[in-house]
Amino acid sequence: MDKRFVITIARGYGSGGRTIGQMLSEKLGIEFYDKDLIKLASEESGINEALFGQTDEKTKAGVFGKTGVYKGGVISPDKKSFTSEENLFNYQAMVMKKLADEKSCIIVGRCADFVLSGRENVVRVFVYADEENCVKNIADVKGITDRREALKKMSSIDKERAAYYKAHTGREWIDARNYDLCLNSGDLGFDKCVDIIVSYIKIKLG
Repeated sequence: MDKRFVITIARGYGSGGRTIGQMLSEKLGIEFYDKDLIKLASEESGINEALFGQTDEKTKAGVFGKTGVYKGGVISPDKKSFTSEENLFNYQAMVMKKLADEKSCIIVGRCADFVLSGRENVVRVFVYADEENCVKNIADVKGITDRREALKKMSSIDKERAAYYKAHTGREWIDARNYDLCLNSGDLGFDKCVDIIVSYIKIKLG
């Protein structure tokens, strides 16, 4: 494809959204960003990478109320809140915007759909699946074979992601209105999800 575009992928834990992102990366020949964003944000800000890792797709805002909806910009180094959860998000958002300005790419999680909202060349995807398929994927990828343990981890991480999304966007993570495509990877399978996303990009970008 000649036009530059960005695919953002929000995903339920165990749905295979990350795998679908990697498959899209290979199929389209564009870069894939997940935890790489933490390193890039650390380099951009000069803030220790470990601090970014502590708030990666999770938040303390529900308990402490220390963050707010992302409005753009960053907090300067001379402020006490320079290393706050809010500013760590701000720098990741800055990195996402720079990547979107420079190249076609795929960004997984981290409220990318919200950060890049308003851009016509962004395709926002949410991937989910039923419990059985999630449990199977968790066993295949993470090696967690105990069903109860897998379900507990799935519930915990999905709650963290939902709280993180709410804290930084003011929106509900699973609200279909936030996305262009909501795909059930359990019903469709990974390959068909990839094909649907590619087809949608071609239709959207003409």
